[in-house]
Amino acid sequence: MKKSIRYLTACLVFLLFAIQVSSDVFVWTDEDGFKHFSNIAPSPEADDARILGEEIQGRITSDRQFTVIKVADGDSLLVQGMDLTLKIRMVGIDAPETGGRYRPGQPYSEKSHQYLRRLIKDRAVTLKSYGLGGYNRILAEVFIGGTNINLEMVKMGLAAVYQGRMPKNFDAAPYVAAQTRAQKSRIGMWAQGSQYKSPRQWRKENPRN
Repeated sequence: MKKSIRYLTACLVFLLFAIQVSSDVFVWTDEDGFKHFSNIAPSPEADDARILGEEIQGRITSDRQFTVIKVADGDSLLVQGMDLTLKIRMVGIDAPETGGRYRPGQPYSEKSHQYLRRLIKDRAVTLKSYGLGGYNRILAEVFIGGTNINLEMVKMGLAAVYQGRMPKNFDAAPYVAAQTRAQKSRIGMWAQGSQYKSPRQWRKENPRN
């Protein structure tokens, strides 16, 4: 009975604070008996893992903090909090593409990655969610205190304004203004001048497969 009550309580907490998206959410218990919820599929060792629900509705509020545990590149990261592990794609921006095992990265990709890592790795952040993006990642603006980290990357010339479709309720105006200033001042990747290629163009010319 006590285990059932704890499980129901955990589910209720999750439902109150889950991401404002429709996606698969997994639940499993680790070897120490702790229950986990995540939008990332667990390892094969988690043999009791199952999908909690096909559609989970909720909201990440501005006072709910997460810890950044990994910075993958200049616009994506991994955070933990509230028994959740979430893949975050920083909404509204596009950082230079990192390379793979057999191919070089785009110019300024490493500088972008390292700058973002210095800013937020192991830091407590708050998220403003804009739903689910590709690769099952949460689209979000990332904040430390009153600083919008997404916008900071654009100001430093280490990310461009995303050229694809934006969420309907996302205000891109501050990002466009910041990019214009960075371009005029030839900050960061804009120092390349006519040699600059957008991350979108780079991906087109350098497909991963």
